[in-house]
Order: sequence, then structure tokens, then C-alpha cells
Amino acid sequence: MTGASPHTSYAVAIGSNRRHHRHGLPAGVVRAAAQALAALGTIRAVAPVRATPALGPAGRGFANGAVLIDSPLAPPALLAALKRIERGFGRRGGRRWGPRVLDLDIILWSGGGWAEPGLVIPHPDYRIRDFVLGPLAAIAPGWRDPLSGLTVRQLRHRQRRPQPCPAVPPVDRGRSSF
Repeated sequence: MTGASPHTSYAVAIGSNRRHHRHGLPAGVVRAAAQALAALGTIRAVAPVRATPALGPAGRGFANGAVLIDSPLAPPALLAALKRIERGFGRRGGRRWGPRVLDLDIILWSGGGWAEPGLVIPHPDYRIRDFVLGPLAAIAPGWRDPLSGLTVRQLRHRQRRPQPCPAVPPVDRGRSSF
């Protein structure tokens, strides 16, 4: 895999579920983080901030957004820069799914796929997360997933489509299974 060209584009997801002493509520943190990303390249689009119910043990609802950024950084260098921004906002290591001031994830890269320890692009779980697909669809609906070939809009439609309940065999009321 080679480094990023001067015109490499990324889709970066932004999330927060804790107040920040300067930026206030999580929605303010997401907006401030989108602005902070401008230090890493040219921001092409910023998704509206969306409220998302708490998932897992996080216990608090999230504010989520996404940006499209052109950056000269290769994926590992961009990830390192995102981690520095998270720390600058007060993010500390902790349990997965726990409360966090800021979470920045590389979701897609115009170079296609990237895989090395600690960094996989496209993000392995983004296809099943409406809190990522929603903001991303607002700014990059036609971006194709390099693995499935589906657009972000198609992935979101599939993710939001009602799923049938699995077939349950009928209960035979005439016989007891005990």
C-alpha cells in the first residue's frame, strides 16, 4: 500500500457523549471537532450534527456527525493526527463503548482499502451503524464502499430497512415437551 496523494479524500466520523469545558454539550464538541480537522487538510463537507440514543454501556446519548476532508496525509498519519485531536479535547483511554468527549474514526478513504494492525479502512462496523451512515449519507451519498461496491445511500437504505423476524415453528398445543 502506498501513501496518500496530495488529493486523497477521507470520510471521518465524529461522535461525542460528554460535555467539554469549552465547547459545552456533545453537539458543540462535534462542531468544534469538525473545525479542528481543518488543520489536517481541506474540509469539503460537514454533515449536520445528529442526536443518537446511547448504545451499549455508554449510558448517555451521543451527538454524531461526519466530515469529508482532503489531506496529504497517508492513512496511518491521519489516524495519528486524529488521536492527537481527541487527546486535545480531553479524550482518555478507557473501555470500549464508554463515555467519551470525542471519538474520531476514519470511515472511508479515496484510496480504497487499508489494513494494518490498529487501522482498517473502510471502518469494519460502519455498514451497520446508522449513527455513522446517516451523517455520511448527508454529505457523501454516492461514495462507494470498496468492499461491497454499494454506495453510502444504498448501505443506509439496507441498514434501515425493516428485517423480517426469523421463522418460529408453530407450537403443538396437543403435546407437552415436558
